[in-house]
Amino acid sequence: MIKRLRLRTLVIGGCITVAFLVLMFRVFWVQVIETDFWQAYAEKQWSRRQVLTATRGTITDRGGEVLAMTVPAYTVVVNPRLIHNLELQDEVADGLSKVLGKNRTDLVKLMSAKSKDGNYYVQREVRYEGYKIDQELRDQVEAFVQQLKDKHKVDDVGIYLTKEQKRFYPRKSLAAHVLGYVNRDGAAVSGLEALYDEELKGQDGSFEYKSDGRGIAVTRADEIYNPAKNGLNIKLTIDHTIQYYIEEAMREAFGELNPISMTVIAADPQTMEILGMANLPTYNPNEYWMEEDLGNFYNHAIMSVYEPGSTFKIVTLAGAVQEKLFNPEATYMSGSIRVPGETLHDIKRSGWGEISYLKGVKLSSNVAFVKLGYEMLGPERLKQYVDDFGFGKKTGIELPGEAAGVVNPEQPSEYATVAYGHGKLMVTPLQQLAAVGAVANGGTLLKPHIVKSLTDPQSGEVIQTKPEPIRQVLSADKAKEVGKYLEQVVSDSEYGTGRRAYIEGYRVAGKTGTAVKPVKGKYDYNKQVVSFIGYAPVDDPKVALLVLIDEPRDSELGGGKAAAPVFKKIMNQTLQYMGVRKKVTQSGNKDPLQGTPMLRTPDLSELSLKQALTELRNKNIPYALLGNGQELVSQFPKPGSSLIQGQQVYLLTEEAEHIEIPDLKGQSLRDALELLSALNIFVTFEGEGFVVSQTVFEDSGNKQVKLMLEPPGVASREREETEEAENAEDVEQGG
Repeated sequence: MIKRLRLRTLVIGGCITVAFLVLMFRVFWVQVIETDFWQAYAEKQWSRRQVLTATRGTITDRGGEVLAMTVPAYTVVVNPRLIHNLELQDEVADGLSKVLGKNRTDLVKLMSAKSKDGNYYVQREVRYEGYKIDQELRDQVEAFVQQLKDKHKVDDVGIYLTKEQKRFYPRKSLAAHVLGYVNRDGAAVSGLEALYDEELKGQDGSFEYKSDGRGIAVTRADEIYNPAKNGLNIKLTIDHTIQYYIEEAMREAFGELNPISMTVIAADPQTMEILGMANLPTYNPNEYWMEEDLGNFYNHAIMSVYEPGSTFKIVTLAGAVQEKLFNPEATYMSGSIRVPGETLHDIKRSGWGEISYLKGVKLSSNVAFVKLGYEMLGPERLKQYVDDFGFGKKTGIELPGEAAGVVNPEQPSEYATVAYGHGKLMVTPLQQLAAVGAVANGGTLLKPHIVKSLTDPQSGEVIQTKPEPIRQVLSADKAKEVGKYLEQVVSDSEYGTGRRAYIEGYRVAGKTGTAVKPVKGKYDYNKQVVSFIGYAPVDDPKVALLVLIDEPRDSELGGGKAAAPVFKKIMNQTLQYMGVRKKVTQSGNKDPLQGTPMLRTPDLSELSLKQALTELRNKNIPYALLGNGQELVSQFPKPGSSLIQGQQVYLLTEEAEHIEIPDLKGQSLRDALELLSALNIFVTFEGEGFVVSQTVFEDSGNKQVKLMLEPPGVASREREETEEAENAEDVEQGG
């Protein structure tokens, strides 16, 4: 018995000894051999890392007006478990559906979903209607939450708001195709936002620190702070006021002509800075998800290719003038011309008989340009000028998705049709504008650009974009001569196809274009691309402008009737806004659209809106549409009123009190007063000249507008002085 007891004691003691030795070995192993591993593990448990989100850079116009910025946003989050415990699911579904505009059934489904363990979730985001909402909507959600708390006398009803950031476009659809957009998940999708994504988004920073078991930070010397590097700010060459003029004129014409699409581009021909670029249809980048038609996101200005038609004749004319082959007084037989393999015709197939080449230019005679381009220049030199003017290659503008176009004539007849803008020739709108810009600026083809500068908000370093010459395609004197002929296309009231682009007081050079679209290998004369391209003033070009309309509803209109009036309106507003003085019309150079100096306002009251517009066009009376209605409500001036040359008739399609007051910047005092009178709005003003700013306010419940006026050129000089000051500051910061 004693022996067995001793044996048991020995076994137990041995086991304890072995266990102790194993324990000691394990302690040694952990503390000595694996010390680095466990030290790192402990550090990981104590360490915390907080991401410091970088702020995406802003995008502004050339004057600093913000077009894209990052703003606070809020996401609505619900706690289905708590909501069900409080039996609030019906009230929450009703309230959030009303505030957010989200389908009630979807909200009920969101709050009824359960996890794999069979329990309701404790956190669900309300997407997409409640995802990254703005401050105004956040306040409405907060008010609803407080209402529920007060009603049920609880501190928590299971609805929360988490703070985030989102991209915001304060001017909505203005320049949407240029800017592109950033989606709700922070991914840049298109436009400048996508192309300059790396520069704009910056680099996130971090803050690394130690914490105790309760997660409270413990102050230590080894804290690591890496500050966020905010994204670069981009200043564009676009002027938001010119962009507004463009888009406003486009919307008016789009409603009247009902085309597939419209594109307008304006540029400074001396630098090829893009002053405005727009397409219709368009979209609001703040609400991109609501667009069902993906075509609304398409930037036709750089992505679409088309046969340009007669606007391309500027290239043929320029080549013939440069080679001293164009004699404006020489004559030819119009109507038709035979080239190997085909007979080509003028738009008027019977022609105009034997006419001068200058008259052929004014009438946009195809035969004249076949003779100039195919017979005189010859296929090789014609193709060389087409290449030298930049066609068939991307311009290199800072926008994604640019097309190169096609220049691929092979047969003699294909070279002949290229001379007047048809056949084996496909161009982009921007290529056309760059080519005309070369004629306007004295013969230098410049690379178009839309980014004026990039600024680092941390260092203040500024990277400026400078004009980039590509090649000299014309001599300065020959470019001026081409401009003289193109001016007559506009100023000749009898033969000029561009006479509807005439602006009294400004010398305008331009060319119409009407290109029949090929469908399944054959030209369909019911489908046309109509356009007008030009620049002004001819003696000192400030703006080059292209208006392109794809398939207007009425295929009989052509570029002269459909596109030229849009060009005229935009160019007139833009030049006045830029402070370019109108010159007194020289004797004999009258407005080709005004037969008499004084007209009477026709009575349009019994006509439909479409009939009223046709009536005014037939009488060559300029007009402006006010409101978004489809029927004519009233007109101003009243029927029978005297109209002076160039005075507009305003057509109201809604009651005056429902019409939003437009931006009047750049308008003369007379035009501004006429417009506001049509809206029954009381006006006060200070200064003289053109409107530079406006203030809208209410007095005794009535809207009033105060206008600030300055003489022509003042605003322009101020902008130049501001830019000079900014440039000087940039040099100091960089040096």
